Amino acid sequence: MTIGAQLYTVRDFTQTEKDFDESIRKIKKIGYTCVQVSAIGKFAPERVKEICDKHDIKIVLTHTDPARVVTDTVGVISDHKKQGAGYIGIGGLPGQYRDSAGAIKKFAEDYMPAAEKIAGAGMKFMYHNHHFEFEKIDGELIIDRLAGLFKPELMGFILDTYWVQAGGADPALYLGKFAGRVEAIHFKDMTITKDADGRVKQTMCPILEGNLNWPAIFRACEKSGVEYAFIEQDDCNGLDPFDCLDISLKNLNKYGYK
Repeated sequence: MTIGAQLYTVRDFTQTEKDFDESIRKIKKIGYTCVQVSAIGKFAPERVKEICDKHDIKIVLTHTDPARVVTDTVGVISDHKKQGAGYIGIGGLPGQYRDSAGAIKKFAEDYMPAAEKIAGAGMKFMYHNHHFEFEKIDGELIIDRLAGLFKPELMGFILDTYWVQAGGADPALYLGKFAGRVEAIHFKDMTITKDADGRVKQTMCPILEGNLNWPAIFRACEKSGVEYAFIEQDDCNGLDPFDCLDISLKNLNKYGYK
């Protein structure tokens, strides 16, 4: 399993080519060898690839505008080929598909042709979860319903450890349940802090600095065939996001992951 950086973590530092170049340089210096491209500025995919190649960073995966996946599938495939990315990801269900079993089925109907074209191009469509997918609709969790609507070869899951936990489920259990479908995972840890009013809240933190059961998650990753684990920290809580990426990687190095 290779450890990568999810660029959403450093999104505030990737909005221009100059800043993107500097951010990729820093990520390489920390010790990462691959990235997921997400929330960067609007510049050509060829340029994104050129900058990453310059720093010997591989682009594996993206988060792509869900609407564009449907309306411009050929263009999305072309952009990913230019970047060298084999996985085309979306960040979650668009709002209109969340409220009922029928709406979720409509998502599958709308996205199936795109998923088939992506598979035909030798790539894979990937779905990233949050916590709302662990709501039961008509007696079945949304995430399980999604898994049942797509063949494994047409849609994989970018399982997010923090959001699975926040949804009341067990990340290691879901890795086993979705074995073979989670080629890429988001490593994200959870701790408990207090806000300014003294109220307890769930907080994101660097990997192995929080309370998730990482030994169980690591074992499940190895058993279920995870190839890439991308470190993502949506909220660094006032800390430098590059420092958070550094802490996470150093902590994972202690377990033999690079």
